[in-house]
Amino acid sequence: MNGCRIVLVDDHSLFRNGLRGLLDRCEGCRVVAEAACGEEFLAMLPGLDAEVVFMDISMPGMNGDETAERALRLRPELKIITLSMFGDENYYTRMVEAGARGFLLKDSSFEEVLRAVETVQGGGSYFSPGLLSTLTGRMPDEQLSAREREILVAVCRGLSNQEIADELFISKRTVDKHRANILEKTGCKNTASLVVYAIRNGIVEI
Repeated sequence: MNGCRIVLVDDHSLFRNGLRGLLDRCEGCRVVAEAACGEEFLAMLPGLDAEVVFMDISMPGMNGDETAERALRLRPELKIITLSMFGDENYYTRMVEAGARGFLLKDSSFEEVLRAVETVQGGGSYFSPGLLSTLTGRMPDEQLSAREREILVAVCRGLSNQEIADELFISKRTVDKHRANILEKTGCKNTASLVVYAIRNGIVEI
């Protein structure tokens, strides 16, 4: 991966130290700052040169979703990867709505951590397979047309609108219109929330 500047936001210093040690040994990754809470992270943000942020959901004071929302208001280009031990999907939904781009369980392998960094750095969204398994088991969604469901599956595969157009032999403008309709029908705000929606409603499988 290309050089990636990373921030760790977690109230457990042992966890931060362990993750930092692993990331600093990885070529292309450099931890440039740490914070023990959301308030501390937001205070340092204006002068921070970083791309990817690993952020715990549950912290003293300001939780991860509120911290992420405020941070992205100031720095919309940041890629936030959520860290959690929770199995309750409501936590993930809140982080998706706040704008998080990646989701990892704290017991994920280091290889998975690196995959998440590489994916979000490249503009995609990453969901830990272990986390996604908590979102399955819903009834299939019926409000989308067959073409919209087809496009949503392609979105979940990480394809751009142009790549979807090429694969389906339709114009990019048509894909743009379908994607806008999908966002309106589902109430989703971004690609990450579309992925969660698709898994919940049985449109894609893991």
